[in-house]
Amino acid sequence: MPMLAGWLLRHSVVMCLLLHSLVLMTFCFHHAATSCSKSCYCSESESGGKTMRCSNLQLTEIPQDIPNDTRRIYMDFNLFTTVPTNAFAGLPHLVELDLSHNELSQLEPGAFRGLGSSLQFLDLSSNKLVNFNAEAFEGLRARANLTNNPWHCDCNLQMAMPRVDLEPASLTGIVCQTSDPEEIGVQGLAFLLAPDIDLCVVMKRTTDVAMLVVMFGWFTMVISYLVYYVRANQEDARRHLEYLKSLPSRQGKSEESSTISTVV
Repeated sequence: MPMLAGWLLRHSVVMCLLLHSLVLMTFCFHHAATSCSKSCYCSESESGGKTMRCSNLQLTEIPQDIPNDTRRIYMDFNLFTTVPTNAFAGLPHLVELDLSHNELSQLEPGAFRGLGSSLQFLDLSSNKLVNFNAEAFEGLRARANLTNNPWHCDCNLQMAMPRVDLEPASLTGIVCQTSDPEEIGVQGLAFLLAPDIDLCVVMKRTTDVAMLVVMFGWFTMVISYLVYYVRANQEDARRHLEYLKSLPSRQGKSEESSTISTVV
């Protein structure tokens, strides 16, 4: 009987330790998945899910420890200058992202990769975005606020806009501050609302001029070859003609020599 009690006691201790370890591991994993990013404030509601607020914290880089169950992120009024590739990967539940009022001047290709199926609203207003990079918005179908940026409208912008899947009304936020060519007259206009403006006209003219130059070069080469060919043939013809003219005189001299020989 004492042996049985000792055996039960030992196994009970082992089971308690295993159960304690399991509970501890579950807590750690739950904490890792649901904790808040450093320096930010997180709140959670039954209807809206987790919201992470990092507004006005003088942040210079996108946090890397964003909880993967976050549904809304507010990072406005910081000092971000770029959104790197895969900055928000691993956030399958994110529906709203606010990056307004920063210093953003560059969106790297794939900056919002992984958010295409969930993100509903993206705020990039009041930044320093100049060039529109379609590869940064790959797969996104969200509504985006692109207003109050110093957009530069050129042929690259015109060709990039049809390649994005953003909600069409979002692109009306691209108001041209500068343009190439400057005389096209789009400064202060929403480019999407000026369908008759062709920013690629200069490039097309340049291409046409280049084609004309190439064609003129080929034409010049062909003419030069023809001239050379004709001159070469004329020289050969002249030599052949001189040779033919020389034949009767040689034949006459031969006949005179034969006559003199006969007389002698």
